Amino acid sequence: MGERMSDDSRDSNGHGPEGTRGHENVPSRQRTRFPGISSRAYEHPADRSALVALRKLSGFDTVFKALSGLLPERSLRLLFLSDSVRVSDQQFAHLNAMLRDACHILDLEKVPPMYVNQDPQPNAMCIGLDEPIIVVTTGLVELLDEEEMRAVVGHEVGHALSGHSVYRTILLFLTNLALRVAWVPLGNIAIMAIVTALREWFRKSELSADRAGLLVGQDLKASMRGLMKIAGGNHLHEMNVDAFLAQAEEYESGGDLRDSVLKILNVLPRTHPFTTVRAAELKKWAESRDFQRIMDGHYPRRTEDKDTSVTGSFRESAASYANNVKNSKDPLMKLVTDIAGGAGDLGGRVRRGFTGSGSSTPGDSTPPRDQPPHDEN
Repeated sequence: MGERMSDDSRDSNGHGPEGTRGHENVPSRQRTRFPGISSRAYEHPADRSALVALRKLSGFDTVFKALSGLLPERSLRLLFLSDSVRVSDQQFAHLNAMLRDACHILDLEKVPPMYVNQDPQPNAMCIGLDEPIIVVTTGLVELLDEEEMRAVVGHEVGHALSGHSVYRTILLFLTNLALRVAWVPLGNIAIMAIVTALREWFRKSELSADRAGLLVGQDLKASMRGLMKIAGGNHLHEMNVDAFLAQAEEYESGGDLRDSVLKILNVLPRTHPFTTVRAAELKKWAESRDFQRIMDGHYPRRTEDKDTSVTGSFRESAASYANNVKNSKDPLMKLVTDIAGGAGDLGGRVRRGFTGSGSSTPGDSTPPRDQPPHDEN
């Protein structure tokens, strides 16, 4: 079973092990530690399969190798060092305690440097090629309470443990590059193809990192509150978790094929999944047997990573995708399932899906009784 540790390790002056001042809204409770945990334990299957697809994209290896040597990582570090506040025992000490705590729980030996950047937009990211750097904005720090922030810090440490920072850095660079070379038709098309694939992967990687955040905070309600605040601001008294999750259900199943297409178009430029979708995915995982097994200490170790079958991981990812499509309530996904199952009158179903008309039984081409058959000739 995983190791147990307590949040309540403050001295008589209200200071924690790193010299941080205690906060009244940090509960005294035990949390489980996961020695040697592999990122495979919490990685979403779609994250892994999207990364495999990305690596197979024509030209990606060439771009990746070239950019790995050209990206100004030193410049990034100097930028944050000069124009942001580095978290330490002396600066944002409560964030430093959370960072050390998250690395301790996920057994990440080297604590990444963390910076607070002045930006009213709530955001956090983990970037860097050789070594990860975590950056959080003042907007996020001011928006979230201690336990909500703990989940976010765990989220970013999860990115670091999974090695996501490398691809995130390349995505940031290519996004900026695409804007600069937009006037070069062929160059822009090639770059945007890779940017689009990177964004697809990164959206899936966010689902993995949300799981890491839950493993660190071990407070599903705090994770939910944080996502709700990111969506609707600091107005929790005006929001409700069940109603928020109902939005995800409505988003997933509502509308017709036109809405399905619009969903795809809406999400393409984004690096993050929609917040309601993230909340629903995290709640589903928190209630799963997989999550409980990790909490009980049964999880893959990093020492086993070298023996892991890439083919086996890809099959698991493919099976997860197939299951999601099969169980999806989205109209387009239902149509895909019907096509795979050989359902009849697909042409009629597509027409009805886009026009939103009728709900006649598929395959039933009999005209209504009060109308004569229509002669198309």
